[in-house]
Amino acid sequence: MENMRDAFGKALVELAAIRDDFVVLDADVAGGTGTYHFREACPDRFIQCAIAEQNMFSVAAGLAESGIIPIVTCYAVFASMRALEQARNSIAYPDFNVKIAASHLGLDVGPDGATHQALEDISIYRSIPNMTVVSPADPVELRAVLPHLLDSHGPLYLRTGRSPLPDVFDAGTKFEHGKAQVLAEGEDCTIMAVGVMVHRALEAARKLAGEGISCRVLNMSWLKPMDENAVIRAAKETGAIVTCEDHNKYGGLSGAVMETVCENHPVPVERVAVNDVFGSSGEPEDLAREYGLMPENIEMAVRRVLKRK
Repeated sequence: MENMRDAFGKALVELAAIRDDFVVLDADVAGGTGTYHFREACPDRFIQCAIAEQNMFSVAAGLAESGIIPIVTCYAVFASMRALEQARNSIAYPDFNVKIAASHLGLDVGPDGATHQALEDISIYRSIPNMTVVSPADPVELRAVLPHLLDSHGPLYLRTGRSPLPDVFDAGTKFEHGKAQVLAEGEDCTIMAVGVMVHRALEAARKLAGEGISCRVLNMSWLKPMDENAVIRAAKETGAIVTCEDHNKYGGLSGAVMETVCENHPVPVERVAVNDVFGSSGEPEDLAREYGLMPENIEMAVRRVLKRK
């Protein structure tokens, strides 16, 4: 098990050895975002902006105009709310090539509590024009997708994470960028998950298979643009969908999926997400259990949606 933030920091060091077109900006949280690995290896390409996220985003916009790729790193609550005006007006509006990498997502933040648990960031960033939103399922996918994200022009919001995660993918897995990955085939229902919820979705599908319920499982790491074809195909072929996210139930993965389904092929959808409340302080697994984000909650949601088919 490895946490996404350390995987992110180490991946940056590996990339810096073969390309010199990016720098990393920090808001005095390198220990929390994993970028201390990069700071130690490449101090001349590490820019300390201190606890001033709005200014850091503006600095990134200026660097992008000069042809350098700035990677802005901070906690998701600050990236999505404190510096939102700069992300919108100084980065997305002029379509600058800035990559925003945010750690500390959802209840998985754990003991840092409600003020640091970003339950709104997907909703916020996917509503900004020109912005791409990506949330890898594990460190393997994060390492695989990062070079592609640097090669793709335009503003981007990358979600990393805080707590250790089990690997969903085998090392060396090939990813088709922009596409949802089918992790399990099934005919009765499709479970669509993002981030920390992907491994829980797989566990739920395995348990349901023992009851004779066949679930397709999709990793929806590309939140914007979303793989709408995969969503529509799942709606047509399985007739029921369950979405899973460590995020508020409004505006995130579930919102994007339901928009696509309603416009193209309406089917019943159940949401496994935080029920429009703030989190509390505790260990990530305890919080996931308290707020209904565990595999058993996914199983119950599948049973509910099957009754609605």
